[in-house]
Amino acid sequence: MNKIDLKKDLKHLYQPSARDVVHVDVPAIRYLMIDGTGDPNTSPHYARAVEALFSVSYTAKFMVKKGPAAIDYAVMPLEGLWWSDDMASFVANDRTKWQWTMMIHQPAFVDESLLRDAMAEVKRKKGLDTVDALRIERFTEGPCAQILHVGPFTEEGPTIQRVHDFIEARGRLAGKHHEIYLSDIRRADPARWKTVIRQPMA
Repeated sequence: MNKIDLKKDLKHLYQPSARDVVHVDVPAIRYLMIDGTGDPNTSPHYARAVEALFSVSYTAKFMVKKGPAAIDYAVMPLEGLWWSDDMASFVANDRTKWQWTMMIHQPAFVDESLLRDAMAEVKRKKGLDTVDALRIERFTEGPCAQILHVGPFTEEGPTIQRVHDFIEARGRLAGKHHEIYLSDIRRADPARWKTVIRQPMA
């Protein structure tokens, strides 16, 4: 049984260079999503939200693998949209005012009914009420600029500024700040964390 890895199939979206900011056109992608507010480092809701996303995504993966389709695939990485009503809070790093949508890309062959079955299974087995806040949504970003940041999240500032400078030389910023977390931060050295920094543009 071959294993499908969408990160490799969509290399231009999930494996950008750390050297140069590049322009990409991001098509409609179907995600499992959940919303919240507050500091991701201290918010219990954030931790439960991420747990719910991964629990359902992995449950769906094993349902597909053991089902009639018999497809094995790699669960996609965690992604996050970040914003604030007061953008000064980003500059000041006041994370208590941050708003976020955390999400995981779901392959096209994982249909919505199976995802809902996976959600019900996770809630039944783990008692995760946060599952009730999950939603399935197609999200289109269109034209974006992106680059790979290597290092701790606290050192993203200069990388984000490079992305903004790239956009402002060609148009204007649009949409929400988007990050894709390629590393398992529980195991990897923070100096080697890999994060895609993406920003829609107009």
